Amino acid sequence: MSIELMTLAMFGTLILAITLGHPLAYTLAAVAALFGLIDNGFSIPMLFDMFANNAWGLMENYTLVAIPLFILMAQILDRSKVSDALFEALYVVLGSIKGGLGLAVVVVCTVFAATTGIIGASVVAMGLLATPTLIKKGYQKELTAGIICAAGTLGILIPPSIMMVVYGGLTGLKETSVGNLFAGAILPGLILAGLYFIYILIRCNLNPTLGPPISKQEASTYTAGQKWAMTLKSLMPPLLLILAVMGTILAGIATPTEAAGLGALGSMVLALFNRKLNFTVLKESAYATLRTTAMVMMLFIGGKFFSTVFLGMGGGDVVADLLIGSGLNRWLILVIMMFIVFIMGMFIDWAAILLVTVPIFMPIAMELGFDPLWFSLLMCVNLQTSFLTPPFGYALFYFKGVAPEGYTMTHVYKGIIPFVFLQIISMVILCLFPALATWLPKLFFGS
Repeated sequence: MSIELMTLAMFGTLILAITLGHPLAYTLAAVAALFGLIDNGFSIPMLFDMFANNAWGLMENYTLVAIPLFILMAQILDRSKVSDALFEALYVVLGSIKGGLGLAVVVVCTVFAATTGIIGASVVAMGLLATPTLIKKGYQKELTAGIICAAGTLGILIPPSIMMVVYGGLTGLKETSVGNLFAGAILPGLILAGLYFIYILIRCNLNPTLGPPISKQEASTYTAGQKWAMTLKSLMPPLLLILAVMGTILAGIATPTEAAGLGALGSMVLALFNRKLNFTVLKESAYATLRTTAMVMMLFIGGKFFSTVFLGMGGGDVVADLLIGSGLNRWLILVIMMFIVFIMGMFIDWAAILLVTVPIFMPIAMELGFDPLWFSLLMCVNLQTSFLTPPFGYALFYFKGVAPEGYTMTHVYKGIIPFVFLQIISMVILCLFPALATWLPKLFFGS
């Protein structure tokens, strides 16, 4: 069988297995095992050696130690209710503005994203906390769902992000180290949050019935000084945690793995400060961390095995020759690669997409002359859409699981459409101004 047919058959089998609903980690490993046997003449010992070496290499990757530490930090923060106090303060400060409660959700999710890289925690926490309040104050159901789902996914982009840790551990390039990815993702993440902020503000001012302000009587309950005091009191603890984690990385004091350990300790201090730290919280956080880490690492092993077999049989060269040899403009090739990632995001988990596409697309991007750090961050912004795009956007189901009665998936699907377009706009902005992704890494770590 030719390499071209093997490449087509391997991807076709993977898509078929995923469509049938098999667990993704085992699907990747099984497809890799099948085509690895075909490629090496059905030599089981050779295939086993390849699998063992790949798994052992992953387990020795020091960078990946940051994953369980960041997950533990997120789990403890989720249970310490840090976001509750901040939302209550911003409810009073921004509530008198048209769309102000929606803006408060974006601000809280942005701050929460900078303290945790777990999407489920943000969407579920804000879904439980903010949805009943927004609906009670007259916010449109679709807009409410869109705000919470979109803002809740900022944690996958704004560092510290689990996706960045996985990406950095996957490429092994100095340009795409976790520190560079963290620094490079700050501005794109804030720009995306800013686009959400501006969209909500404009839309609710054009049509105030979508997001009416709170009553003047409720808004005047607190003086301006009391409002500032409430905001600063609720904002300072998470900002100090952000400074402890990101500040030490950007200052070169700590590696991302060491900063993750500091973040986990800091989250316990915040939980203690909020009187939420007890044995039950620690136990539940540890169990949730164990389950999530096991899931991520199994995906990592299956995806790494798949990419090793695929590249080993020459599949990467086939894809590269198809794109580069097509004679198309390099920007058009970039659009094709991003479109493939976008479509895959509708059906496949972000970790599997990274593990399958990065080993193939990164060499192509570098051969076309694109900056590897810029390309990586463009990929990460693109992958954020995978949490919002139907039919399998995780954020949509997280929100639906905690939404009040009367919410349907139709409300949720309609609500996220504008925010998906905003994410695409942020990708266009990043293409027009590449320095948004490369300026901070050069500033903190040099060229």
